Amino acid sequence: MRPKGSQALNFKVLLLGVFFAFLLLFVLRSSISSSQDDTSDLQTFAAAKTSNGVKESKSGANCSPSCDKIPRYLAQALIHYATSSITPQQTLKEISVTAKILEKKSPCNFLVFGLGHDSLMWSSLNYGGRTVFLEEDEAWIEQIRRRFPMLESYHVTYDSKVNQAENLMDVGRGPECTAIADPKYSMCQLALKGLPSEVYEMKWDLIMVDAPTGYYEDAPGRMTAIYTAGMMARNKEKGETDVFVHDVNRVVEDKFSMAFLCQGYMKKQEGRLRHFRIPSHKDSLERSFCPE
Repeated sequence: MRPKGSQALNFKVLLLGVFFAFLLLFVLRSSISSSQDDTSDLQTFAAAKTSNGVKESKSGANCSPSCDKIPRYLAQALIHYATSSITPQQTLKEISVTAKILEKKSPCNFLVFGLGHDSLMWSSLNYGGRTVFLEEDEAWIEQIRRRFPMLESYHVTYDSKVNQAENLMDVGRGPECTAIADPKYSMCQLALKGLPSEVYEMKWDLIMVDAPTGYYEDAPGRMTAIYTAGMMARNKEKGETDVFVHDVNRVVEDKFSMAFLCQGYMKKQEGRLRHFRIPSHKDSLERSFCPE
């Protein structure tokens, strides 16, 4: 998730456009929710105009509570991305896939495997919801926390490595891994069992797998993160979970996303990002691990 260089200026301009569109939606929502208060304010304003003249009328208009300010959190995000020379590692088209789902579902519960310079963006696009980041590098967590203390992040460890992917794929085909269960108590070797308790307790609307590192043989690969994301979605009491996997140009991300998130659940691929929509399996026990 950590960018390795700057992007073109037009990327930043378009990214800012996404933020402004979100802010417009926020303001419209706020205006609708305060419609009853607005009616009362208009009546007060009319009375002031009748009894006190134009001077009070102008003052009342300027103080209308319907003129909402941009929340400080979103203002900080806009300033950061407008002034930073570092932009998210995902491309605009890749970001737009997740942003469209957030536009429909936010505020919601969003779990992200990975912590980076794009984390402030994801948390801002899910304004009012809960966005949690899981990261394997403790020093990196502290660095990001100093810059963005408002982000909720946790340190996690991964026991598997990229060079174990082939063996873990065979393990994942066993009955203990295709049985629907809470990952925390699963017998499957692929299930992550050391995550913070709140991660298992929360019912996630969106999950993004953009970590751990995964780009060399001895790195902690994404096999267990991808499997656990899919099992969290299946173990949900009801409804669907949107799961995103980045870097599917790599062998592990490609094969494990198709095997454990299922090609039949894939909704879209844009560049190196795949989007899956996985239904709950608990409300339909006869449902197979992957659709036929």
